[in-house]
Formats: sequence, C-alpha cells, structure tokens
Amino acid sequence: MQNLIKYTPPSWASKLRSIPQYYVKLAQRSTPINQWNLQSAFPDRKISNFQIYIKRDDMTGSVLSGNKVRKLEFLLADAMHNKCNLILTAGGIQSNHCRTTAVAARQLGLSTGLFLRCDEDVRSNLQLVGCQGNVFLNSMVESKIYLIERKAQFVPDILPKMHTLAAHLQDTTGDKCYMVPIGGSNTIGLFGYIDCFQELIEQGLFENFDDIVVTCGSGGTTCGLALSNYLTGSKVKLHAICICSDSNYFYQHIDDTLESLQLNHQIKARDIVDIIDGYAGLGYGLSTEEEMKLSYDVSRSTGIILDPVYNTKAVNGMLYEMENNPQRFQGRRILYVHTGNAASDYDIQIEF
Repeated sequence: MQNLIKYTPPSWASKLRSIPQYYVKLAQRSTPINQWNLQSAFPDRKISNFQIYIKRDDMTGSVLSGNKVRKLEFLLADAMHNKCNLILTAGGIQSNHCRTTAVAARQLGLSTGLFLRCDEDVRSNLQLVGCQGNVFLNSMVESKIYLIERKAQFVPDILPKMHTLAAHLQDTTGDKCYMVPIGGSNTIGLFGYIDCFQELIEQGLFENFDDIVVTCGSGGTTCGLALSNYLTGSKVKLHAICICSDSNYFYQHIDDTLESLQLNHQIKARDIVDIIDGYAGLGYGLSTEEEMKLSYDVSRSTGIILDPVYNTKAVNGMLYEMENNPQRFQGRRILYVHTGNAASDYDIQIEF
C-alpha cells in the first residue's frame, strides 16, 4: 500500500523482538524543546534551583496532536499490512486516544468502532451522550460508538466484546477488524516512543538533561521511554507520574511488556523508571479546583496549555516533588515531556 513506509529502528533498538515492518506518516516530528519558566507562574514556590525545559509533543499535529499519534503511526500501519479495514479501540467517553484513532484511521481510508466507557445513566439515555468535544469529532468521521461500563477493563471486559463484534462483522459484512488497546499501549505502539527517544538524543538529551518527567495514563509512553533509556545506556533518570491506577499497576504493565519482548530476565520495570503515586486527585478525568487553578496559572504565565486529564496532574506532581522531595531527582536539569491536550478536555466552567 502506498501509505506504508519501511521501518528501520534506531541501531540501539535493532535487536528487539517484534520490530514493526512499516509505519505511516501521521505526526509532525522533531517537536521542539524549549525552556519553561514555571517560576513565573508560581513565584512563591521553591523551584528556583531547577532548570525546567519542555518537549512539545503537544505539537505533533492539530486534531492528531499528542503522544497518541506517534503510537498510531505503527499500529495503523500494522493494521493496513494485515489487510484490516476496521479499527476497534476503547477509552472514556471523551477519550483523546479514541478521537485520534478515529481521525487518523479515516485519513488512511479505514473505519473505526469505539468502545466508550461511561456511567449507567448515560448508557440508558443516549441524549446524555451529547455531541460535544471528542464525541462530535468521532461523529464527523463516522465512527461507530459502543457504550460500555465506566469500570470496564480492557483485557477481561472489553477485549472479549471486541472479538465477538469482529467475528460478527467478518461473517455479515466481510469487514476485517484490528484491535488497538487503550492508549495504543502494546509492543507495536511502543515504537512510537522508541523513535521519539532517538529524536531526544539528536536534540541533546544526554548532554543537557539529568531527568525526564512524563505523565502516565496507560503506560505505553512511559514504557517506550524507559526501555529506550535502558537500551542506550543513558544516565538520565526517568520519572512517570500516575494520573490513574497506581504505580504497582504500571510497573506490572511494563514488566508484562518486557516479558513479551523476552527482556524480563535482564531488567525489571522498577530498575528503569521511577513511577510516582499520589497525584491522581479525584481520579481519571476528574479535576479539583486546585488542579484547574494550576492549569490556568501555567497557561496565563507561560502560554503552555495543560489538559486536565493528564498533564495538569503530572505537572502538579512534578512541582510538589521538586519542592518537597528534591532528592528524588538525579540533577537539576529537568525535561518535561508534554504528551498533548485537546480543547475538548475543558468541558467545564470555572471562575477565578
């Protein structure tokens, strides 16, 4: 297929198992690294000992912005290579991952079916779903929507539903389905942030930074960065701040990925990343007034927009650790990886 591009991994990743054969061009790569004056947003906070920089992966595109699109370059290429024409994936009702998957798939001539988690009252009254934010964008590219329980987990609950639907569609319409996990977090999507790490190296990561900080929502971006940091022999320390679940869940997710790559006898997740608990707030997709105030102060002072679901919570955690647990960091030159945002995340009104 003309969209498929032969993939060659960085030399330091060339011996990994399950290297994708192809990728498709979706992301605007080589996103910039800029100095980030967070002290201007919080003049009373004791963070002046740190030099903070930001990797602008919120600039990988417009509707396709953020970390999701890097993973989808490999996942959708794999789907096309396997002659699949319908992509199935899952997330919350306003999932950025689902919206990005739906739009990217349509650009490549593929259809999508989205399993969206929501409350019982929404599932029983479809008018409550509305047509705002990502729900609206999903409808614009004619995605099929399947509403499921808010607490549904991917492997035990959602994946069996996907297999049932895929079998039904294969029999009735001839559609061949390709299943993408939540957040695109598997051994194929992993290569989105293996490639990104090579980009960081070329931008002076080893020479200019001591620590990397990133948000952790499904574990795929964290796993890609952590594995890359290990494979290159980097001395940079990686920190990932949980915005849902807890550190044990994400350590297990990374260990499972390492096992799939047959690296589990060499390394363990706890050896290659510091996963930080305590900053999920009210839970996934729920914001406190304090968190929204932080997001507003950052955007007002620095012009960087932080989404409330992922990056606001992560930056909140990073700043607190800098003030109250500075020894957690290896050095004072910090690179924060901004994993993207969408205006649809701000479906609220708040006054300051």
